[in-house]
Amino acid sequence: MSLKYKLVFGLASAILILDQITKIWIQNAIPLWESRTIIPGLFNLVHVLNKGAAFGFLADLEGNMQTYFFIGVTGLAVVLILHLLRTVHRKDHYLFTALGLILGGALGNLIDRIRVGMVIDFLDFYIAGHHWPAFNVADMAISTGAILLLVSFYKKKRYASGTD
Repeated sequence: MSLKYKLVFGLASAILILDQITKIWIQNAIPLWESRTIIPGLFNLVHVLNKGAAFGFLADLEGNMQTYFFIGVTGLAVVLILHLLRTVHRKDHYLFTALGLILGGALGNLIDRIRVGMVIDFLDFYIAGHHWPAFNVADMAISTGAILLLVSFYKKKRYASGTD
């Protein structure tokens, strides 16, 4: 197995395991819809369920179509990641790290959708009563992966234009 596969699948596995361990811990430690203050005025641990995507995106979709939609989108993302992994031959650690983070995060939230019907979120940051939508390890991985994907594409464009 080549280094890019080891990097992507190793990182995806680590994210998936960390995501599921933290979600199971939250389910056991905090009753649903309750919170625990960790840093007053800044951070709580909460136990909430999110019908939408990362940070509550598309949470207002109706019925079971939402679950099927997100399962389909996740399946499509996994296929796209595997295609990119198979077809990209350049050594781009940003790209491979991004793919591993996104794959692990997508699979973590997919497991929740299959197991619970929604995604378990538990990290709640806020300032003066203004809360960022609750999120989880999978959401952080997907967001970080998306940023690294943009960095990879930017670096590839600069390299192709000869300005790097």
